[in-house]
Parts: sequence; structure tokens; C-alpha cells
Amino acid sequence: MKALQYREIGAAPEVVTVPDPEPGPGQVLLKVTAAGVCHSDIAVMSWPAEGFPYPLPLTLGHEGVGTVAALGAGVTGVREGDAVAVYGPWGCGSCAKCAQGKENYCLRAGELGINPPGLGAPGSMAEYLLVDDARHLVPLGDLDPVAAVPLTDAGLTPYHAIKRSLPKLVPGSTAVVIGTGGLGHVAIQLLRALSPARVVALDVSAEKLELAKKVGAHEVVLSDARASAAVRELTGGVGAEAVFDFVGAAPTVASAGAMAAVEGDVTIVGIGGGTLPVGFGHLAFEVSVSAPYWGSRGELDEVLALARSGAVSVHTETYSLDDAPLAYERLHDGKINGRAVILPNG
Repeated sequence: MKALQYREIGAAPEVVTVPDPEPGPGQVLLKVTAAGVCHSDIAVMSWPAEGFPYPLPLTLGHEGVGTVAALGAGVTGVREGDAVAVYGPWGCGSCAKCAQGKENYCLRAGELGINPPGLGAPGSMAEYLLVDDARHLVPLGDLDPVAAVPLTDAGLTPYHAIKRSLPKLVPGSTAVVIGTGGLGHVAIQLLRALSPARVVALDVSAEKLELAKKVGAHEVVLSDARASAAVRELTGGVGAEAVFDFVGAAPTVASAGAMAAVEGDVTIVGIGGGTLPVGFGHLAFEVSVSAPYWGSRGELDEVLALARSGAVSVHTETYSLDDAPLAYERLHDGKINGRAVILPNG
């Protein structure tokens, strides 16, 4: 089969031919219908050789949907031909966090060498994907694969982040979304669907701010040195009750802290390397700062249900597997408005 692999530190990913996988006991083989392109992949491919955590070559793709092509011995709960989405943050399935469906916070994954597809294990940017356990599959139903695949990360991750702050997003409150790309433009829709808060979107790109308005942002602000002051002006000096930073770089993290209201939440989702000092006098009183990761299996069900209701949709552009390296180039250059989706069998 064809697969997109990161094969050499510092090199661009390549489309190569690899053996077709076969499911062993307990495993499920999917014929991939769509795979999402994510900034996290670019981050992985920018890491230096020293301490690189994954064996190479690595088949990319941690967002995947497909149809069940074959079942390993003992598999129950799915049948050949089922359309499914892949829950990406695989865990051990038995620790205290996994027992709650929070495999994204598995306590033993590192110890046991368990990695998500595309982030250590072979990923979805291939004609077939081997899934380690049927519990990591969620029924897709009648959702379009291209529209649904980004929801497994670009939908699930902001949903998990936002859900924690919903008690603070009451009528009259303000929520800020920094970075309105793949995850951010979904976050705007989630905030509009789940809360009465006024949503303010920040980005450096006029095109992405236009997308932010199109998907429901009440206000848009250029993400520059004046951004925090602009948000405080919009809120009468109070600041935002919740700030979600989908960039995570030093300047955006600093802005997020500066615009947070008393008892507000700052949630750093992006992996841009920024950090926010916490201590008396650094932030408004009782601001909570967190850096969540992905989401739970049950939350993916909830995100897909929101998509079925029409409350959330993803702006996508599609590419063949042969053109997947181009999709990564365009994402790296900031030319993807929304989410790029690869069609391995299209």
C-alpha cells in the first residue's frame, strides 16, 4: 500500500510503498477514507535528532476515519464495512484514567510504549490503518468522512478545552480564541453552540479573521502587541472570562495572560513553546492556567453528535495521498485556511 512517511530527521515526508498490514488478535484493519493534516505533525518533523522520541520511518496522520476492512481474532463490537472514526490518544485501557474514558491521560502509556497513530504508531496517511483495539473506534454514522475526520483532533481538542470553562461562560461573559486556523475556527463554533458568551477571535491573518467572522465570532482583533488592550477595551476593562490560545507561542501566551479577567481561565492548547508565569502579581487575581491534551473517548462521541446536529462544521480542502507533501508545505507556509484532508483511497 501507499503511505506518507517521515523517514529522515529534517527531511520532507515522502509517499512510499509499504507492506499491507494484517490484523492480529484484538486488532481492527481500516480502509482509510480520510486523514487530517495537523500542525502537530510539523512540530514533530521539526524536532532535532537528539532525543527524537519515535522510531523512523513513521507513517503520519493522527486524525483518521475509515471503513472496517478486516477483524483480528476475538474482536467484537464492530463489523466489516462499518464506517468509523478513530479515537487517537490510545492508552492502556485499565488504569484509573482509562477507566474513565480519559485515555488521553493514560497513566501507563509511556511505561508500556503505547503511542497514538501518527505520533509513534503507524498513522492514517496510508491506504490502510491498523487500530490496536475496537474501543478506539467510534461509529461515524451518516457523517461525511472529509467533514468528520478533523473532528477527531481539531474538534475534540478544543471541545475538551472549552468544556472545562463552560461554568464561567455565562450571559455577559467574553471568550477569546487566539489563532483561528484548524482548531481555532472549530473552537469559535463550539463556543457559540455551547455558551451565551461573546466570542472574540484573534489572528495575524486577515483571511483567517474573515473565516472567524464567517463561523460565528462576534468580534475579530488583529493578534499583535495591542491585542490584550483591545480585548480589555471591548470588555470595558474587565477582560475575558476564558482565553483559549491555539498558538501557544510566547507572544500569544503573554497576551492571553494579560487579557484574562479576575477568576478567568487561560487555556494553552497550541504547542508553540510559550509559557505563562503564575504567581501573585503576575496575572489578575485567581486566574487559572491549564494546558490540556486532546480529549476523552466520550467527548469524541459528543463532538460527532454536535456535527450531526449541524452546530459544528470544518472548513476543509482535500488532497490525494500523492499530494500530501504539498499539503504540509502549504500548512507550514500558513496557506491552509481551515483544515487540509488527505484522501488515501480517493
